[in-house]
Amino acid sequence: MTVTETGESRGILIIEDDEQLQSALSKVLSQQGYPITLARDGYEALECVERNPPWLVLTDLNLPGKGGMEFLREVRAQGYDMPVVVMTAYGSVDTAVEALKHGATEFLQKPFPLDRLEHLVQQLKSESASPLDPWSPIGHERPTLEPREGFLTRDPKVLQTLKMLELVANSAATILIQGESGTGKEVLARHIHRISPRAQQPFVAINCAALPDGLLESELFGYEKGAFTGALARRCGKFELAHQGTLLLDEIGEMSLGLQAKLLRVLQEREVDRLGSRHPVQVDVRVIATTNRNLAHEVQSGRFREDVFYRLSVMPFTLPPLRERVEDIQLLAEEFTSRSSRRNRRAGGGITDEAMQYLKSRPWRGNVRELENVIERAVLLAGNGPLQLEHVRTEERALLQPNVEQPMGTIWEMERDLIMRTLERHDGNRTHAARTLGISIRTLRNKLREYRQLNGGMPLGI
Repeated sequence: MTVTETGESRGILIIEDDEQLQSALSKVLSQQGYPITLARDGYEALECVERNPPWLVLTDLNLPGKGGMEFLREVRAQGYDMPVVVMTAYGSVDTAVEALKHGATEFLQKPFPLDRLEHLVQQLKSESASPLDPWSPIGHERPTLEPREGFLTRDPKVLQTLKMLELVANSAATILIQGESGTGKEVLARHIHRISPRAQQPFVAINCAALPDGLLESELFGYEKGAFTGALARRCGKFELAHQGTLLLDEIGEMSLGLQAKLLRVLQEREVDRLGSRHPVQVDVRVIATTNRNLAHEVQSGRFREDVFYRLSVMPFTLPPLRERVEDIQLLAEEFTSRSSRRNRRAGGGITDEAMQYLKSRPWRGNVRELENVIERAVLLAGNGPLQLEHVRTEERALLQPNVEQPMGTIWEMERDLIMRTLERHDGNRTHAARTLGISIRTLRNKLREYRQLNGGMPLGI
């Protein structure tokens, strides 16, 4: 694995075992000024992503060990959102569909002209120019709110929590953050890391609910070469990658009892045993665990180990749901409106009083994440004007009350227009459009097929 430095912190990761092609791709892209990282297989590539996430990945599908498709599935399951272009000499329609289904951005069948690759990379680079990071750490969702100055709130209880965290952040104490899904637990964990003495060291996150036990164990603790079928090289686990930094165990309540026992030893001894290794590795890691469950109740019901619970809850905190933080609704809505307007190249006219009162009255079962999604779509519907009541209320009717009698034709037309405008803004790139709309690429394809059928099978102009 080699790295070509050109002064930028994030570059292009090329995953290719053919040394001649690897060299050619590296040469043509480095000449364009891009920093290049090279990996021979999916194992090396995942380590590169964890160490310094690239803004773009080019991967062959047919690789020794962990192949490109498997790498793609894992990197998407862990929540990384950078564009991934897959390359293969064994191309077919089925292969392309499979790669796109698992989150590939584009598909190139070998051999392809290098100028085509250059043009594609330039196009993806221009599309990724955004005030938000093009990736999010492990866990399928990106951070709900990551303001430059910290965790954004006006709620007295949360402000008191932040004051306490400022004192705790300087220690090595394990922290447990509980709260409903979408309240901003991961954002708070990142805030703790940012104000701690470990701020310049790695922040590594893993979603305990996103991986099966066997894979989660190897991801946490790592493994030695030959530890199991497919272990072709030694791989460090998340604890080692987070050495001297912070490890976020997201949704810790989903971890099995067997794995909890192995976690307990790490928390007690501060050392990990890689799978297949005879010698433990010392680690210096601040552990932050988050959960949307009541772990005390889980302990009583026998679904969570009591000793692990006490180890995790040295400093427990609870984030209240958004419906109990009414003062935060306006603050967050205004922040999300400002961000979305910049990201979507809208003038941004703010939010009318009527619309704001309506936002404050909603129960927000999905908490901050739901509010962010509603604002994102409302900004697209509002164009360059202020967010009106119909922009936020239509979204609620369309998503939350599909069986209520309403003028569905109007909503259908608004949905179609929103999808078509978003596709146009992304120059027809369906992956990026689906990401902006907050829907899957499959849903987007189905919608476009529906629009074409209603258009008599004629193209839609994109």
